[in-house]
Amino acid sequence: MASKADSSNFAQAEKRRDTDHESFLAHKRMRWLKISAVLCLIVVISYFLVDVEPRHNGGTWYGYTLGTIGALLIAWLSVLGIRKRNISEGKWSLKAWTSAHVYLGLALIVIGTMHTGFQLGWNVHTLAWALMMLVIVSGIYGISVYAALPRALSNNMREMTRKQMVEGLAALDRQLDSAAQPLDRMEADAVINATQQDAFRAGLLARLTGSYPRCATKRALKAFPDGALNKHEEKVASLLRKRKSQLGQIRRHMRYKALLEVWLFVHIPATIALLAALTAHIVSVFYYW
Repeated sequence: MASKADSSNFAQAEKRRDTDHESFLAHKRMRWLKISAVLCLIVVISYFLVDVEPRHNGGTWYGYTLGTIGALLIAWLSVLGIRKRNISEGKWSLKAWTSAHVYLGLALIVIGTMHTGFQLGWNVHTLAWALMMLVIVSGIYGISVYAALPRALSNNMREMTRKQMVEGLAALDRQLDSAAQPLDRMEADAVINATQQDAFRAGLLARLTGSYPRCATKRALKAFPDGALNKHEEKVASLLRKRKSQLGQIRRHMRYKALLEVWLFVHIPATIALLAALTAHIVSVFYYW
Protein backbone atom coordinates (compact mmCIF):
# COMPACT_ATOMS: atom_id res chain seq x y z
CA MET A 1 0.00 0.00 0.00
CA ALA A 2 1.42 3.37 -1.03
CA SER A 3 2.37 5.74 1.75
CA LYS A 4 1.14 9.31 2.03
CA ALA A 5 4.64 10.51 1.15
CA ASP A 6 4.60 8.47 -2.07
CA SER A 7 1.18 9.87 -2.98
CA SER A 8 2.39 13.38 -2.28
CA ASN A 9 5.50 12.89 -4.41
CA PHE A 10 3.39 11.48 -7.25
CA ALA A 11 1.01 14.45 -7.10
CA GLN A 12 3.92 16.88 -7.15
CA ALA A 13 5.46 15.07 -10.13
CA GLU A 14 2.16 15.22 -12.03
CA LYS A 15 1.81 18.91 -11.24
CA ARG A 16 5.38 19.54 -12.44
CA ARG A 17 4.68 17.72 -15.71
CA ASP A 18 1.55 19.80 -16.30
CA THR A 19 3.55 22.96 -15.63
CA ASP A 20 6.30 21.87 -18.02
CA HIS A 21 3.77 21.63 -20.87
CA GLU A 22 2.12 24.95 -19.97
CA SER A 23 2.95 27.92 -22.19
CA PHE A 24 4.52 30.94 -20.51
CA LEU A 25 1.60 32.96 -21.93
CA ALA A 26 -0.87 30.79 -19.99
CA HIS A 27 1.30 30.46 -16.87
CA LYS A 28 -0.73 30.04 -13.67
CA ARG A 29 -3.99 30.52 -15.56
CA MET A 30 -2.75 33.76 -17.13
CA ARG A 31 -2.04 35.32 -13.74
CA TRP A 32 0.13 38.09 -15.19
CA LEU A 33 -2.36 38.91 -17.93
CA LYS A 34 -4.98 39.50 -15.24
CA ILE A 35 -2.61 41.58 -13.12
CA SER A 36 -1.63 43.69 -16.13
CA ALA A 37 -5.25 44.13 -17.22
CA VAL A 38 -6.23 45.36 -13.75
CA LEU A 39 -3.23 47.71 -13.68
CA CYS A 40 -4.17 49.17 -17.08
CA LEU A 41 -7.80 49.56 -16.03
CA ILE A 42 -6.77 51.46 -12.90
CA VAL A 43 -4.50 53.75 -14.94
CA VAL A 44 -7.15 54.50 -17.57
CA ILE A 45 -9.92 55.18 -15.04
CA SER A 46 -7.70 57.34 -12.84
CA TYR A 47 -6.47 59.28 -15.89
CA PHE A 48 -10.01 60.49 -16.58
CA LEU A 49 -10.97 60.97 -12.93
CA VAL A 50 -7.89 62.90 -11.79
CA ASP A 51 -8.13 66.64 -12.46
CA VAL A 52 -4.77 68.29 -13.10
CA GLU A 53 -3.98 71.79 -14.31
CA PRO A 54 -3.62 72.92 -17.01
CA ARG A 55 -3.81 69.45 -18.59
CA HIS A 56 -2.35 65.97 -18.28
CA ASN A 57 1.37 65.78 -18.98
CA GLY A 58 4.50 64.16 -17.58
CA GLY A 59 5.21 67.15 -15.33
CA THR A 60 2.13 66.86 -13.08
CA TRP A 61 2.08 64.84 -9.85
CA TYR A 62 0.00 62.24 -11.68
CA GLY A 63 2.46 62.20 -14.56
CA TYR A 64 5.37 61.75 -12.12
CA THR A 65 3.55 58.86 -10.48
CA LEU A 66 2.97 57.03 -13.77
CA GLY A 67 6.49 57.90 -14.91
CA THR A 68 7.99 56.37 -11.76
CA ILE A 69 5.92 53.20 -12.19
CA GLY A 70 6.87 52.97 -15.86
CA ALA A 71 10.59 53.57 -15.24
CA LEU A 72 10.71 50.93 -12.49
CA LEU A 73 8.90 48.45 -14.74
CA ILE A 74 11.28 49.09 -17.64
CA ALA A 75 14.33 48.60 -15.41
CA TRP A 76 12.89 45.43 -13.87
CA LEU A 77 11.82 43.89 -17.16
CA SER A 78 15.18 44.66 -18.76
CA VAL A 79 16.94 42.12 -16.55
CA LEU A 80 15.20 39.12 -18.15
CA GLY A 81 18.38 38.32 -20.10
CA ILE A 82 20.28 38.07 -16.80
CA ARG A 83 17.48 36.00 -15.26
CA LYS A 84 17.69 33.47 -18.12
CA ARG A 85 21.13 32.46 -16.87
CA ASN A 86 19.74 31.50 -13.47
CA ILE A 87 16.89 29.07 -14.17
CA SER A 88 15.06 27.76 -11.12
CA GLU A 89 11.73 26.26 -10.19
CA GLY A 90 9.06 27.72 -8.00
CA LYS A 91 7.30 31.04 -7.76
CA TRP A 92 9.92 32.93 -9.78
CA SER A 93 10.81 30.33 -12.36
CA LEU A 94 11.95 31.42 -15.81
CA LYS A 95 8.44 30.72 -17.12
CA ALA A 96 6.87 32.96 -14.48
CA TRP A 97 9.40 35.70 -15.14
CA THR A 98 8.85 35.53 -18.91
CA SER A 99 5.07 35.65 -18.47
CA ALA A 100 5.41 38.75 -16.30
CA HIS A 101 7.85 40.25 -18.81
CA VAL A 102 5.37 39.87 -21.67
CA TYR A 103 2.20 41.10 -19.99
CA LEU A 104 3.72 43.89 -17.92
CA GLY A 105 5.64 44.94 -21.02
CA LEU A 106 2.34 45.30 -22.87
CA ALA A 107 0.92 47.25 -19.92
CA LEU A 108 3.67 49.81 -20.47
CA ILE A 109 1.85 50.92 -23.64
CA VAL A 110 -0.93 52.30 -21.45
CA ILE A 111 1.25 53.45 -18.54
CA GLY A 112 3.86 55.17 -20.73
CA THR A 113 1.35 56.85 -23.02
CA MET A 114 -0.82 58.08 -20.14
CA HIS A 115 2.35 59.39 -18.48
CA THR A 116 2.97 61.65 -21.49
CA GLY A 117 -0.59 62.94 -21.40
CA PHE A 118 -0.41 62.63 -25.19
CA GLN A 119 1.94 65.63 -25.18
CA LEU A 120 4.51 64.41 -27.71
CA GLY A 121 7.11 66.42 -29.56
CA TRP A 122 10.67 66.47 -30.92
CA ASN A 123 12.54 66.01 -27.66
CA VAL A 124 14.31 63.41 -25.53
CA HIS A 125 11.08 62.69 -23.62
CA THR A 126 9.24 61.61 -26.77
CA LEU A 127 12.36 59.72 -27.89
CA ALA A 128 12.17 57.61 -24.73
CA TRP A 129 8.48 56.91 -25.38
CA ALA A 130 9.15 56.02 -29.05
CA LEU A 131 11.98 53.65 -28.12
CA MET A 132 9.74 52.03 -25.52
CA MET A 133 7.11 51.42 -28.21
CA LEU A 134 9.79 50.00 -30.55
CA VAL A 135 10.92 47.58 -27.84
CA ILE A 136 7.33 46.50 -27.21
CA VAL A 137 6.50 46.04 -30.91
CA SER A 138 9.68 44.01 -31.48
CA GLY A 139 8.76 41.95 -28.42
CA ILE A 140 5.31 41.26 -29.86
CA TYR A 141 6.99 40.07 -33.05
CA GLY A 142 9.25 37.82 -31.00
CA ILE A 143 6.29 36.27 -29.18
CA SER A 144 4.49 35.69 -32.47
CA VAL A 145 7.38 33.92 -34.20
CA TYR A 146 8.22 31.82 -31.16
CA ALA A 147 4.58 30.72 -30.98
CA ALA A 148 4.37 29.72 -34.66
CA LEU A 149 7.79 28.95 -36.13
CA PRO A 150 9.19 26.15 -33.90
CA ARG A 151 6.44 23.81 -35.14
CA ALA A 152 7.12 24.81 -38.76
CA LEU A 153 10.85 24.30 -38.16
CA SER A 154 10.24 20.85 -36.73
CA ASN A 155 7.91 19.86 -39.59
CA ASN A 156 10.43 21.05 -42.18
CA MET A 157 13.24 18.98 -40.67
CA ARG A 158 11.15 15.76 -40.95
CA GLU A 159 13.01 14.12 -38.08
CA MET A 160 16.34 15.02 -39.69
CA THR A 161 19.10 16.97 -37.97
CA ARG A 162 20.89 19.86 -39.64
CA LYS A 163 23.93 17.59 -40.01
CA GLN A 164 21.86 14.93 -41.79
CA MET A 165 20.46 17.49 -44.23
CA VAL A 166 23.98 18.67 -45.08
CA GLU A 167 25.23 15.10 -45.45
CA GLY A 168 22.30 14.31 -47.77
CA LEU A 169 23.20 17.27 -49.96
CA ALA A 170 26.87 16.22 -50.03
CA ALA A 171 25.85 12.69 -51.10
CA LEU A 172 23.81 14.13 -53.97
CA ASP A 173 26.77 16.26 -55.03
CA ARG A 174 29.02 13.19 -55.20
CA GLN A 175 26.45 11.42 -57.35
CA LEU A 176 26.18 14.47 -59.61
CA ASP A 177 29.96 14.69 -60.04
CA SER A 178 30.02 11.09 -61.19
CA ALA A 179 26.90 11.32 -63.39
CA ALA A 180 28.15 14.51 -65.12
CA GLN A 181 31.28 12.83 -66.54
CA PRO A 182 29.72 11.78 -69.91
CA LEU A 183 28.09 15.21 -70.48
CA ASP A 184 29.31 17.87 -72.87
CA ARG A 185 31.29 20.85 -71.59
CA MET A 186 28.39 23.31 -71.19
CA GLU A 187 26.18 20.85 -69.30
CA ALA A 188 29.08 19.65 -67.14
CA ASP A 189 30.01 23.23 -66.21
CA ALA A 190 26.40 23.94 -65.19
CA VAL A 191 26.46 20.91 -62.87
CA ILE A 192 29.86 21.87 -61.43
CA ASN A 193 28.64 25.41 -60.71
CA ALA A 194 25.62 23.96 -58.91
CA THR A 195 27.59 21.56 -56.71
CA GLN A 196 30.23 24.15 -55.83
CA GLN A 197 27.78 26.81 -54.68
CA ASP A 198 27.74 27.03 -50.87
CA ALA A 199 24.22 26.27 -49.70
CA PHE A 200 24.74 28.26 -46.48
CA ARG A 201 26.32 31.35 -47.99
CA ALA A 202 23.46 33.81 -48.19
CA GLY A 203 22.72 37.36 -47.10
CA LEU A 204 20.22 38.29 -44.40
CA LEU A 205 17.57 39.32 -46.94
CA ALA A 206 17.81 35.98 -48.76
CA ARG A 207 17.57 34.09 -45.49
CA LEU A 208 14.54 36.06 -44.33
CA THR A 209 12.64 35.91 -47.64
CA GLY A 210 13.77 32.48 -48.82
CA SER A 211 14.43 33.98 -52.27
CA TYR A 212 17.61 32.90 -54.06
CA PRO A 213 17.55 34.35 -57.62
CA ARG A 214 21.17 33.32 -58.21
CA CYS A 215 20.63 29.68 -57.34
CA ALA A 216 23.09 27.71 -59.51
CA THR A 217 21.05 24.52 -59.17
CA LYS A 218 17.99 26.21 -60.63
CA ARG A 219 20.10 27.56 -63.50
CA ALA A 220 21.66 24.12 -64.10
CA LEU A 221 18.21 22.55 -64.44
CA LYS A 222 17.47 24.90 -67.33
CA ALA A 223 20.28 23.16 -69.27
CA PHE A 224 18.26 19.93 -69.07
CA PRO A 225 14.77 20.76 -70.38
CA ASP A 226 12.15 18.05 -70.36
CA GLY A 227 11.97 16.26 -73.69
CA ALA A 228 14.80 14.89 -75.76
CA LEU A 229 17.26 13.88 -73.03
CA ASN A 230 19.51 10.86 -73.27
CA LYS A 231 19.83 8.49 -70.32
CA HIS A 232 22.88 10.30 -68.89
CA GLU A 233 21.19 13.69 -69.09
CA GLU A 234 17.99 12.32 -67.60
CA LYS A 235 19.92 10.89 -64.65
CA VAL A 236 21.65 14.23 -64.03
CA ALA A 237 18.34 16.12 -64.35
CA SER A 238 16.76 13.76 -61.79
CA LEU A 239 19.65 14.32 -59.35
CA LEU A 240 19.45 18.09 -59.85
CA ARG A 241 15.74 18.02 -59.03
CA LYS A 242 16.54 16.11 -55.84
CA ARG A 243 19.27 18.65 -55.05
CA LYS A 244 16.82 21.51 -55.57
CA SER A 245 14.37 19.84 -53.19
CA GLN A 246 17.11 19.28 -50.59
CA LEU A 247 18.24 22.89 -50.96
CA GLY A 248 14.63 24.00 -50.44
CA GLN A 249 14.50 22.13 -47.14
CA ILE A 250 17.83 23.59 -45.98
CA ARG A 251 16.84 27.12 -47.00
CA ARG A 252 13.49 26.87 -45.24
CA HIS A 253 15.41 25.77 -42.16
CA MET A 254 17.69 28.82 -42.52
CA ARG A 255 14.69 31.10 -43.05
CA TYR A 256 12.83 29.90 -39.97
CA LYS A 257 15.99 30.24 -37.86
CA ALA A 258 16.59 33.75 -39.21
CA LEU A 259 12.99 34.80 -38.48
CA LEU A 260 13.35 33.44 -34.94
CA GLU A 261 16.60 35.28 -34.30
CA VAL A 262 16.34 38.54 -36.25
CA TRP A 263 14.02 40.23 -33.77
CA LEU A 264 16.78 40.08 -31.15
CA PHE A 265 18.91 42.32 -33.37
CA VAL A 266 16.20 44.97 -32.91
CA HIS A 267 14.84 44.17 -29.44
CA ILE A 268 18.12 44.12 -27.51
CA PRO A 269 19.77 47.23 -29.07
CA ALA A 270 16.46 49.09 -28.78
CA THR A 271 16.25 48.13 -25.10
CA ILE A 272 19.77 49.48 -24.49
CA ALA A 273 18.89 52.68 -26.35
CA LEU A 274 15.66 52.94 -24.33
CA LEU A 275 17.56 52.69 -21.02
CA ALA A 276 19.93 55.44 -22.20
CA ALA A 277 17.08 57.69 -23.37
CA LEU A 278 15.13 57.00 -20.18
CA THR A 279 18.14 58.03 -18.09
CA ALA A 280 18.49 61.23 -20.13
CA HIS A 281 14.76 61.87 -19.76
CA ILE A 282 14.85 61.49 -15.97
CA VAL A 283 18.03 63.54 -15.54
CA SER A 284 16.72 66.38 -17.72
CA VAL A 285 13.40 66.44 -15.87
CA PHE A 286 15.01 66.77 -12.44
CA TYR A 287 17.80 69.09 -13.61
CA TYR A 288 15.76 71.56 -15.64
CA TRP A 289 12.40 71.30 -13.94
